[in-house]
Amino acid sequence: MTADYTTLSKTIASLTAGEDDVVSLMATVACEVHHSDDRFDWTGFYRVTAPELLKIGPYQGGHGCLVIPFSRGVCGAAARTGVVQLVPDVEAFEGHIACASSTRSELVLPVFGGNGQLLGVFDIDSDQPDAFTQADADALTDILAASFAGVK
Repeated sequence: MTADYTTLSKTIASLTAGEDDVVSLMATVACEVHHSDDRFDWTGFYRVTAPELLKIGPYQGGHGCLVIPFSRGVCGAAARTGVVQLVPDVEAFEGHIACASSTRSELVLPVFGGNGQLLGVFDIDSDQPDAFTQADADALTDILAASFAGVK
């Protein structure tokens, strides 16, 4: 099964309409995205909890790393730069943090509130190499922007 982003976007919008609690939004988005695509082995958020520091937020899948500094890993790179990280081979990413040994590729998207403040990152891991495309990144960027626009 591959994500139908049009339907996924509508489903998430319907479930989260009027919600502005960041944790509730993260939990709902993580669940819906995780179950939308067989490529998605781990799906979740890392929240900005202190300057230059991410801590695990709502997720689906096995355990994740609890704390990630902005200076380390794919999630740290997305938080530090504010740029989507599309990584076809995590072994080739210098400084990759192996939270799960099964991860082969990764897509990490920065998550911004309606005021432009970085709330965290949305991390999707796959046990398949080169699992993600720019189309995935673009569709998920749009879903995240719509979902978190009401968070101040």
